[in-house]
Amino acid sequence: MRDSELKMFHHTHPYPPFIPPNATKLIVGTLPPPRFTTGDLKEGDVNFCYGSRDGQLWTILNAIFSLGLHYDTTDQAIKQRKDFLINQKIGVCDIVNSAYRQKVDASDIGMQDVELRDVLEYIQQNEEVATLLFTGGNSKNGPEYFFRKLLKDYDLKLTIISDIVPRVYSFCLPRIKGVKNEKERIIKTVSLTAPSGAANRAVGSLLAYKKMKQDFPHKNTIDFRVEQYTPFFI
Repeated sequence: MRDSELKMFHHTHPYPPFIPPNATKLIVGTLPPPRFTTGDLKEGDVNFCYGSRDGQLWTILNAIFSLGLHYDTTDQAIKQRKDFLINQKIGVCDIVNSAYRQKVDASDIGMQDVELRDVLEYIQQNEEVATLLFTGGNSKNGPEYFFRKLLKDYDLKLTIISDIVPRVYSFCLPRIKGVKNEKERIIKTVSLTAPSGAANRAVGSLLAYKKMKQDFPHKNTIDFRVEQYTPFFI
């Protein structure tokens, strides 16, 4: 470890990937806020993937599926989320295992010396997975950005399907040598607008959001994400 790293916060992912049997989709993000690593949760946090009270993913999913979720530090709140993922065959496999931070915050751009999880290995191990849902795009240190780096290590690349936000790509996952009946698989990726308050400025600049506000002035950035996410989760 470098001397500079000794003075920095080591931000490790507190949760292993949560992938139900027969999962067909994986949600891929980066890291939860540092307080989930240190265990200093706030009132309204849920001690599970995307459990920050400031995050919006579960708020969006709650709106799409009418889940009646609890937002607190209880086992019931965790169970609600796990049950939903199992029932919908959706996994969570964030791509960052750890990083160092000079400033202890949740910004992706502040991550340094990032250690990635090999998401491709998890896809290989879960044969039904066909779609990756990135909770962010290709900006530096975003989930798509890191996934592209991972693909490059395997001499693979994304092929564009749709260049309209949320951008959709695909790639061919090669068969595993020596494994019988293993075939090449086409995996689709979707780069969703990040479910965070920090991304609201970017949302406000989107033509699709401006049109929604023009047609429905009462709607907000959460409503916009609900509409964007719905076809990829249902």
